[in-house]
Amino acid sequence: MKLDYDFKNSELLNLALTQSGIDAKHNNERLEFIGDRVLGLSVAAMLYEMYPDEPEGNLARRHAFLVSTDTLARVAAQIGLEEHLRHGHMTGGKINHILANAMEAILGAIFLESGFQVAQKIITDIWHDLAAAEIVAPKDAKTALQEYVQKNGHGDLPVYEYNEPTGASHNPEFTVTVTALGKSATGIGASKKLASLDAAEKLLKNLAI
Repeated sequence: MKLDYDFKNSELLNLALTQSGIDAKHNNERLEFIGDRVLGLSVAAMLYEMYPDEPEGNLARRHAFLVSTDTLARVAAQIGLEEHLRHGHMTGGKINHILANAMEAILGAIFLESGFQVAQKIITDIWHDLAAAEIVAPKDAKTALQEYVQKNGHGDLPVYEYNEPTGASHNPEFTVTVTALGKSATGIGASKKLASLDAAEKLLKNLAI
């Protein structure tokens, strides 16, 4: 991997690279859990320093973008993580989610092995340029869709329909359908939140055509 860090504990690295679809017991989910928190705090601290004049709302939107599934998957692709990942079938809406989880697991493993300061430095080095490239604080897809609909409709809000999850209990897949301005789109994700964001993004693209 193209990562400025050398793991001393090969077992910890292997665990971080093992997705639950291939091993239901020994996988990267626990490392993902802690990596998510390390990433969140590191990015929050970085944004606080980078944008001293921005209000909390703008910082929150920037933060949401930088820790999103799409951004994590993008970083994972940049460092060549997929080539080393042990996974099941990466199909449909799960591809980015699996890559994002693995990226968080890698960060969690670095934290456990070398501490917060080392993990924070690696995160800041990678995410700084991504944060700097966003001149205007980005909005998540659900917020952007709501504003688009309110501007182009009659004040109505998008309607989200949440379906029952499918798949194994340890690795469920959610589908959400959103309807607005006479059009609908269905999103897929590993949680209701991720599925609804995917649906909103798809509908935004559809409405813009």
